Amino acid sequence: MTSESSTTPSDGRVFFRDIKPYAIVDDLNQLRGPASGVVKLPHSVLWAPSGAGIDLDEPGGRGLAYRAVLAEGTVEDLVQILNRDQLIVVWPELLLPRRVSEMWETRFSELRPATPVQGALNGPGQH
Repeated sequence: MTSESSTTPSDGRVFFRDIKPYAIVDDLNQLRGPASGVVKLPHSVLWAPSGAGIDLDEPGGRGLAYRAVLAEGTVEDLVQILNRDQLIVVWPELLLPRRVSEMWETRFSELRPATPVQGALNGPGQH
């Protein structure tokens, strides 16, 4: 009888998404990237023709840049491009690989989804 991980299919395949290494910082305060303006992502993070920058102030710009850096960047990329306060604001909207969101939410309580307070769902005076 063999013991298998919940992510390993019964046919023994291993998915890249389950073993791919992701970078993470030790402290959110290390994230000192710009809060606004245009950032140029390295091709190793996001390939774009002519290496065009991404405007963090344009709709969808910050999400695109942050999603790419979190999924493909090095610790150095994270520190230089991500901004702590902006990451906390945009975090709930980011569509990230499950392991990335789990890693970051496990390490940083500021990124965890808010849980409803017991009784708040029932309304006032209802139990």
